[in-house]
Amino acid sequence: MSQPSIRIATFRGTEIGEHLDAVARLRIAVFRDYPYLYDGDPAYEARYLATYTRSPDSLFVLAFDDGRVVGASTGIPLADEDEAFQRPFVARGIPVEQVFYCGESVLLRAYRGLGLGHRFFDEREAHARRLGRFGWTAFAAVDRAPDDPRRPPGHRDNDAFWAKRGYARQPGMTMRLAWKEIGEPAESEKPLTFWLRPLVS
Repeated sequence: MSQPSIRIATFRGTEIGEHLDAVARLRIAVFRDYPYLYDGDPAYEARYLATYTRSPDSLFVLAFDDGRVVGASTGIPLADEDEAFQRPFVARGIPVEQVFYCGESVLLRAYRGLGLGHRFFDEREAHARRLGRFGWTAFAAVDRAPDDPRRPPGHRDNDAFWAKRGYARQPGMTMRLAWKEIGEPAESEKPLTFWLRPLVS
C-alpha cells in the first residue's frame, strides 16, 4: 500500500449523507482500542454524529482507499456543540463563539504513519480560518493514569504529536462524557481534558 492510493475529501454538515454509517463503523472499530476502550453502540453513534449533521459549519474529513472509508476526522463550531463541551470554556472566560472544536481523528491501523493525522488537522484548521470568526481551535482527550493496567505494552500517547501541532493541554479544563467501556455493564462518565491552540492566520 502506498500513500498516493489515499484520497482525501471534505464534507460540510448534511453533505456527509451516504458516508455517515461508514464514519460510525470506523469510530466503533478504532475507539475500541486503548485509551477509549469503547464498547461500540450504533445508537450512541447516531446521537453523537447528529450534532455534526445539524451544524451547517461542521466539517467531515474522510480518507478513502479504493472507495472505502479508512479514516475520518470531524470539526464543529463549539457554539453548535452540547453544553458539556462548552462549560469548561465558559468557566475559563473564553467565549464559545470564538472556538472551533476538533472532534475525533480515527484511522485504521494499516493507514497510520502516512501523514494523514497531520492532514486531518490541516483541513480542520483551514476550514476554521475560512469561516473567519474563530480565535482558537481545541479538542479533548480522555484522561488515563500512566499506570493503567489496560495500557498495552509499548503504547504511545499522542501528546508529542499534539504539542508539535501547537496545542497545549489545559489542566482544569475538563469535561465528563459517558460511554460504555469494554467490560462495563452500562455507560459511565470518563474525564476528558481540553487542548487549545490559538488559530493564527
